[in-house]
Amino acid sequence: MSPAPNTIEARHDKHAPYWAIALFTLCGIGIATTSVDLGKFWKGYVLDMTGPAWNYILIRGLFTSYADNIWTRFFTAKRTMLLLLFVSIGFETAQYFKLYDATYDPWDFLAYISILLPAFVIDLKLTKNKG
Repeated sequence: MSPAPNTIEARHDKHAPYWAIALFTLCGIGIATTSVDLGKFWKGYVLDMTGPAWNYILIRGLFTSYADNIWTRFFTAKRTMLLLLFVSIGFETAQYFKLYDATYDPWDFLAYISILLPAFVIDLKLTKNKG
C-alpha cells in the first residue's frame, strides 16, 4: 500500500531514486580520485567535496524507502549536517596539528560544504511538512 499523497512518506519515496543516483554518482566520483589522476584539483578537493555529501545521503537514508525508526528519528537533517561538519572540521584540525600524515589546506573547509550544504538545503525543503 502506498502512502497518502503529499505526506512526508510519499515525498520521501518519490525522491528516493534521485537521492540514490546522487549517492551512487558521488561515491563513484569520490572513489575514482584514488585511482584516476585528473590533476591537482581532482586529487586535492574532489573527495573532500563528495565524501561528506554521500555520507549525508547515506546516514539520512534518503536513497531508500521511508522509515520511521530510532535511527531516522535521531539523525535528523540538522543533526546529520552538524555531525558531518564536526567530523570534517576534526579531520582538518588533525591535519593542522600533524596528528596524521596529511596536508592541511584551509580551502578544504569550503570543499567539505560545497555539495553537503546544497544536499542539506534540498533535504530540508523536501522534508518540510506540507500536509
